[in-house]
Amino acid sequence: MAQRSQWGTRAGFIMAAVGSAVGLGNIWRFPYVAYENGGGAFFIPYLFALLTAGIPILIMEFTIGHKYRGSAPLSFFRMKGKGAEWIGWWGIFVSFVISTYYAVIIAWAMKYSIYSFNLTWGDDTGGFLFGDVLNLADNPGEVGGLVPGVFLPLLLVWVIAFVILLAGVKRGIELANRIFIPTLVAVFLLVVIRAVTLDGAALGLDAFFKPDLSKLADSTVWVAAYGHIFFSLSIAFAIMITYSSYLPKKSDITNNAFITGFANSGFELLAGIGIFAALGFMATQAGEPVSEVASAGVGLAFVVFPKIINEMPGMNGIFGFLFFFSLVLAGLTSLISICETYIAGLSEKFNISRRKAVLFGAGSASIISILFATRGGLYFLDAADYFINQFGVAAIGLVEVFLIAWVFRKLKVFENHANEISDIKVGLLWRICLTFVTPIVLGYMMFDLLRINLMKLHKDSEGNIIGNYEGYPDAFIFQSGWMVALFAIVMAIIFTMMKWNRNTIDSTDYDNR
Repeated sequence: MAQRSQWGTRAGFIMAAVGSAVGLGNIWRFPYVAYENGGGAFFIPYLFALLTAGIPILIMEFTIGHKYRGSAPLSFFRMKGKGAEWIGWWGIFVSFVISTYYAVIIAWAMKYSIYSFNLTWGDDTGGFLFGDVLNLADNPGEVGGLVPGVFLPLLLVWVIAFVILLAGVKRGIELANRIFIPTLVAVFLLVVIRAVTLDGAALGLDAFFKPDLSKLADSTVWVAAYGHIFFSLSIAFAIMITYSSYLPKKSDITNNAFITGFANSGFELLAGIGIFAALGFMATQAGEPVSEVASAGVGLAFVVFPKIINEMPGMNGIFGFLFFFSLVLAGLTSLISICETYIAGLSEKFNISRRKAVLFGAGSASIISILFATRGGLYFLDAADYFINQFGVAAIGLVEVFLIAWVFRKLKVFENHANEISDIKVGLLWRICLTFVTPIVLGYMMFDLLRINLMKLHKDSEGNIIGNYEGYPDAFIFQSGWMVALFAIVMAIIFTMMKWNRNTIDSTDYDNR
């Protein structure tokens, strides 16, 4: 078996891990989640969740990848045979689904980077997005034909991803992150500096940081903190296991986890400052409270922010370009990490070259992603994103932590492995977090999620079921939501049933104690 790829430097690995963690959600989701859940007071449960769930799981996944020296499926197979391997494939197919639509959002950001210079979106930024850019179909479930203005930048996104992935771990992924991450930080710092100098910025920052301590008594705020940390750090869907498998034998695992976790949180705080300073400016210009203009997700990035850019007193085009270019950079680093999970898995399972794994894995994802570049693409994207994240990533995290802690009983083994090569030692507190705190919180999250999605369903006077996510029709939710989440599990089982190549199994490049 060929020698395993390896990061060139420790800094290269950390930048890649941070690049995976820092994505679109850091910029357009975290600020609003913090604002809605107590403002400055939210940082207490947020920090608690980071220290009791986020970093402990990072340490666990870094240790799994480093100890077993394989992709997520191979690492789990080496841990406990086929009874564990399916968890790795489940994470990989969740990543596969995410990569198909994540690339399209990056393509939108590319277009808006260019639109910024001439403020092409005009005054009706919502109408421009849904009409001129997406040419959105009237009804969910309609494909409606390809939108060339989205397809062409999508093609460019995949070309960039292919070039980086084909170049390999050291000369491709590491090199790209060494360029993209410092550039992203520099570009977004410029966005923040400009935002905080706008009239009304203080109003927005006051709304963001002002603590509502009463929120700390609300359990949903604590669950929101754990939920955000969980989704933010790229844990539980094969990425961190894959990346850490490329680490040299002597690597400080716990230190790397703390650096990755706090670097991600630091960027989120920076994003919150920039976003809410800009929202404060918009609220001041409109003569409205910040609560009336604050939002999250696609609406914040492609509807609200263009409005903010329109109102700016100067340097509109440059500010707009920097903001959307930062989305492109954050998106690309995350997309690359997501794709790497199934490239590594395919290469090892079937003993094929990296080139073939890239062409087959990323090639399949790029073809499927064309669906999201059609007139009905936004509907498919919205449903797939909600269900694959809520019933994919969160569910994998719960199953992974529960099985490792309670069934496979591997935490003490991982503790010893990490402590042998790390400066910061883990012990009883780390095991308590993963044995009790994390499973309880994730279990409650999953229970509440199922309750919300199932209990709100009811029949109208004509006997039709209503109350689906976003009010989408039953058939659409079943096909584009529930079936997408189920697809990841079914494919995980199918791939687990396939035999490993003997050359892969016979490799001794891992700690089998």
